[in-house]
Amino acid sequence: MQEYEELKRLLDEAESDIKKAEGGNKAAGTRVRKQMQQIKAAAQTVRNKVLEMRVVE
Repeated sequence: MQEYEELKRLLDEAESDIKKAEGGNKAAGTRVRKQMQQIKAAAQTVRNKVLEMRVVE
């Protein structure tokens, strides 16, 4: 599923900024919060696709 692959990509991209934010980097923390919003939207898209697959069956 393409939407799931996009979700995984977003998570992988956030990893380095999360580590920087844990170290106290405030700019990285801001980037992480923005990335989390994108991840939230991508997760919702995956959820909707799964619901669509259930309806088709």
